[in-house]
Amino acid sequence: MKKLERGGTARLDTYHALARALGARTSALLDSAAPHATTRRDDDNIDLMPLRQAIAPPVTFTGRLIGTVATEPDLDRLRSTAAEVGTAYHRDHYGYVAEFLPALVHAAHAAVAHFDNGVEQTEAIRIRSDVLQMAGRYLTQIRAYDLAHTALRDAIGDAVRVDDMGGVAAAVYQQGWLLMRQGRLDEAEQVSVATADVVEPRISRATKRTLGAWGKLLVHGSATAARNNRPGQAREILRLGRTAGAALGGGQAVAVSSWGRFDWRTVAFQGIENQLVADRPDRVLRLSERMPAAVDAKGRVFMRRHLLDVAQAHLLMRAPDEATSILWSLMGETPEWLRHQRMAADTFHAVLRKSKRRRMTSRERELAAFFGSR
Repeated sequence: MKKLERGGTARLDTYHALARALGARTSALLDSAAPHATTRRDDDNIDLMPLRQAIAPPVTFTGRLIGTVATEPDLDRLRSTAAEVGTAYHRDHYGYVAEFLPALVHAAHAAVAHFDNGVEQTEAIRIRSDVLQMAGRYLTQIRAYDLAHTALRDAIGDAVRVDDMGGVAAAVYQQGWLLMRQGRLDEAEQVSVATADVVEPRISRATKRTLGAWGKLLVHGSATAARNNRPGQAREILRLGRTAGAALGGGQAVAVSSWGRFDWRTVAFQGIENQLVADRPDRVLRLSERMPAAVDAKGRVFMRRHLLDVAQAHLLMRAPDEATSILWSLMGETPEWLRHQRMAADTFHAVLRKSKRRRMTSRERELAAFFGSR
């Protein structure tokens, strides 16, 4: 509180805790410092140069500066390459994604520029929308938020241009997570709910992909409302999300390049996360015990974010060893993903602060080396 009173800033969950106490929206408390108050470094400009050149090329009076291709683009190959990069992202091969994504974006731009009209141009635009969504998701993961916003804005424009409402829903879903990470809670909820209203399908005729995109939008809208201290609205939005999950039955919808996977468990896990946001860790643990193991048919963890919620709940319930055990398992299963999760690092460092042991265990030492000391 003293830090905030002196003009400083805090984490979003701190603002949310204050909002609960004051009975206000979290967004009403967000008052950031002036942009010039912090000295900014140019390191990320160099590291992200290839992606910046691909996603935000220079513009002249004739439009973007995009290179031409000597031969007609192979759309089938471009589509399959995009699928390979999307699969690499979901398998946490971020180095592969960073290496191939700039060239893929350039190729997608060139394909759209090559075809003047017709079915080929429509398909090229659709592929570019998927590629830009993938770029936006990766950039959000590594916290390059402004560049991610550019990619997702253009992805939405492409999807609208070819009347691909599933693509619109997917890109808006990605944009919603980006806005939430930036603390733009009101806008994140608004775009998610408004788009969900537009793309709401007829359940009897909807495809799995359409149900998945609609359901993910609703899940995100609920997540944002919960963080914005609007628990009633969060519950109502999630109720609609259960409709999409129920329509899939025991099946699931998958969109590799954008929103990932969706089924009834996605809705259930979001309900559990909302309990953590509301500072009810006992409910988190109780509800989690009723859920099936968060692994796919091959034994791979797929609801990793949920496991971080469970670890945080254990910490809040004064069971730091259980929290450490979850983090240890995630480090072994999916280290590249875990490395970018600030919540995981915060949970671990809180475990160390609350530990009554004078010396760290071997697991704690390895986790400390993984997350870095503070």
